[in-house]
Amino acid sequence: MAVPTPASLRDLYTSPSNAWSFVPPSLVQDNSNSTHPPPAGPSASSEWSTRTVPNPLFDLSASLSDDSGLDITSLAKEFLAAALLQYATAAVAQPWEVGKTLLQVQWVPRDPRDISSETGAEVAEDDGEMSDSSSSNENDSYFADPTADRPPRPPRPADEGGYIIRQSLLEEGTQPEYVIPVGSADGAWGMMKRVGRFRSEGWLALWKGLLTSAVTNALSGALQPLIYSILQSMLAPLTPISFSHPLGSTSVLLPVASQVLTGFILSPLDLVRTRLMVQSSVPRHRTYSGPIDALRQVLADEGGMRGVYFHPHLLIPTLFDCTLRALVPLTLPGLVAAYVGLGSNLSPETTPVQWQIAELLGTVAGALITIPFETVRRRLQVQTRGTARPLKACVETRPAPYNGMVDAFWHILTEERSDLPLKPHTKRKRRRSSVKGKEPARDHEEPLVEEDNDSWLRHSGIGQLYRGLSMRVGAGMVVFVLSLISGSDEADAGWAEL
Repeated sequence: MAVPTPASLRDLYTSPSNAWSFVPPSLVQDNSNSTHPPPAGPSASSEWSTRTVPNPLFDLSASLSDDSGLDITSLAKEFLAAALLQYATAAVAQPWEVGKTLLQVQWVPRDPRDISSETGAEVAEDDGEMSDSSSSNENDSYFADPTADRPPRPPRPADEGGYIIRQSLLEEGTQPEYVIPVGSADGAWGMMKRVGRFRSEGWLALWKGLLTSAVTNALSGALQPLIYSILQSMLAPLTPISFSHPLGSTSVLLPVASQVLTGFILSPLDLVRTRLMVQSSVPRHRTYSGPIDALRQVLADEGGMRGVYFHPHLLIPTLFDCTLRALVPLTLPGLVAAYVGLGSNLSPETTPVQWQIAELLGTVAGALITIPFETVRRRLQVQTRGTARPLKACVETRPAPYNGMVDAFWHILTEERSDLPLKPHTKRKRRRSSVKGKEPARDHEEPLVEEDNDSWLRHSGIGQLYRGLSMRVGAGMVVFVLSLISGSDEADAGWAEL
């Protein structure tokens, strides 16, 4: 008996699925043994549900993929490592920053032996009162007995508390114990050595304000990208294309604006850092015990948040300094490269050597522009306002306050000198006895300043505006050499603060 055969196999044909199928091998074997036809492949929406999406947060996707949630231990370790790295980087640069800041705020008058013009009207008032008595003394001296002792000198002018008014920066008797002698260092390294060897400071004083510096740098590194992203999402369609980077096509408005806003937001911390660096380390002369105490006193005595952010002596220098710090590195390297003939289309990928040379030249040219504004900002930050007590600085500061940026520029250029360090020598003066032959003559030593080298630096304060220039140029040279050796831009990571 013959078995009937089907007419056609077309009814048994099933079109294959083009979608990916991730079916375990056990299910495939079970389906092959079953007499039922295999089910249709899963839809595309359910095929990719088993794949885990990597989490970019600190590259911790393996620990975040489980059902337990966020791995607090790994996150804390990453945060602690980043904080220690930031603190160590700030600790390396802090001594240089302290030396540069002290040089920038130090007041060096042209004639340190006579500063009576800066003490106010009290001295002139006292001189006027003594003029009548001096004429009467001259008349009475004709009838005086020549064998008698000479009358004592008139008393020196004193302040309300009875203390003698200081008339010379070279008088050891009236010089405060916590003030470093004026003009004893001419560079950041010299100031660092002078601070370390000074009896009232010491080597640990080179790390004053370290915690504030580390916190400021960390917050700046976190806020600037965030502000840049917000500005880019809001203002990118409105950014003009014509105002672009000389070395590329990216506009510089958004990077500059983000850095200026970051500097403005963190300006109170920068103010606290400067004052902590400049104040004396002697406990009884110290104004602030720490950054929190400094911020509390500044807010309480100097106008609160409005005074800290919007006082003209703080707001205008902050805007100038932050704008130049952001704008100069983005524009000057390209302009300098085009001017010296290195080319206008430079990039670190195609022309790395020319790029590094342009960066070095831009750093030097930028320092010539930014350092004077930084110096004026530091001097205005040291001045107290409102009801705050004057800051007792470890270096000489100007007795009379500045009345803004223009006034600070003018007085630095016209009343200070640049030929540091000052070289004092001792000149012996012989003081004659009142009666010849009765008493032996006595010698009197008075410290003076050598004036043999009458250079133009002695009559100009232009050098006072550029304290820290050699340190900035030296840091640029170190970055240049390390970049050539390593061949990447990561070499300047630890030298950014210098």
